[in-house]
Amino acid sequence: MTNQHREGVRGAGTLSSTRPLRQLLQYLRAFDRRRPWVWDLAVTLFWVGAALTDYASSGWRMIAQNLDVPDWQLLVISLGFTVPLYWRRRHPMGVLLATAPFALANGWTGAILQAHFVQLAAVFNLAVHRPLKQLAPAAVVVLVPLIPGALRYPLAAWDGSFGPAVWGFILSALLGIAVRSRMEHLASLVDRAHRLEIERDQQAQLAAAAERTRIAREMHDIIGHNLSVITGLADGGAYAAKKNPERAVQALEAIGTTSRGALAELRRLLDVLREDSPAADLAPAPALSDLDSLVEGVRAAGLPVRVSVQGSPADLPPGLELSVYRVIQEALTNTLKHGGPSATAEVVLSYGTDEVTATVTDTGKGGTPSDGGRGLAGMKERTSLYQGTLEAGPQPAGGWRVHLRIPVPPLEGPA
Repeated sequence: MTNQHREGVRGAGTLSSTRPLRQLLQYLRAFDRRRPWVWDLAVTLFWVGAALTDYASSGWRMIAQNLDVPDWQLLVISLGFTVPLYWRRRHPMGVLLATAPFALANGWTGAILQAHFVQLAAVFNLAVHRPLKQLAPAAVVVLVPLIPGALRYPLAAWDGSFGPAVWGFILSALLGIAVRSRMEHLASLVDRAHRLEIERDQQAQLAAAAERTRIAREMHDIIGHNLSVITGLADGGAYAAKKNPERAVQALEAIGTTSRGALAELRRLLDVLREDSPAADLAPAPALSDLDSLVEGVRAAGLPVRVSVQGSPADLPPGLELSVYRVIQEALTNTLKHGGPSATAEVVLSYGTDEVTATVTDTGKGGTPSDGGRGLAGMKERTSLYQGTLEAGPQPAGGWRVHLRIPVPPLEGPA
């Protein structure tokens, strides 16, 4: 067993052994947030009981400078120090101001009751919950009332009362500052965790939106193109059925082939979305090598298409090939929809050393896309994924032209 593993096991054992204590502390903090008066009352009653015990047992006489202080004065001073503690967390400076007259009476009478040290609880809460600049006036409120008593009974008052009060104030303030720093640090960690959680949710929402957009784009390309081809085949078959039944049968067969291909692509796309189908069909996405079958389907639908390829095909990323393929597919689909019965199309695919270009032109009458421009928007989105440019619009002599240019990313060399 390695040292790191031993430390991990030891750390896990420590966490498990302190878990009940941490759970108890969390429960107490939650209870105190719901009912703060319970803890305030319990602390107040504890110190009231301690002060009255010191008064009743005459323990105060051990350090008192005047043993003839009346009992009623001792009782009033004891209660005056301890009862205001109930408000120490909500109004710490108010508690110090309320106990200041009793501190003055405690020193002036020479009783030197130890109950005056409970003022340090208010000092601690002041350092934790209030601006630190209030510690200076708090020091004045705590220490100045002790000076008259120290001057009246100088024999032991400076060492027995004033000196411990100064050190107690300093230590209580430092302890409160340390607790305050830890609380602020924990609050910053909680806030950071909360912001990270929000950021994570936002990233998940953005990823889901991007995935929905990608799926919608794929379904638009698949359904739109194949339905256009089927529509063209159906129109041609209906026309040929009256004069040439054999051509009508060929059109029906082509419709069946196109429909089955569209269904297969849709199943492949939808299987990816099914969480209960881990063995989804992993057939490759269309690439530029499938361009011939795409053109044949368009030709079968009644659109004459001429294809020319310039340059030698290079090894391109699959996503880039899919983008070029879908742009050509969408352009031909638009020609089928809007070009008219006498339209023809031409596809020019050019492979360069640093870019791939594709130009689709037709001689149709053109027109506004019937899908609200989603097809054109999809082509632009696919092009922008690879920092390419897309130009689409009518030609001066008639027809429509789509020109795509995508830079080819450089191949990574060996490490």
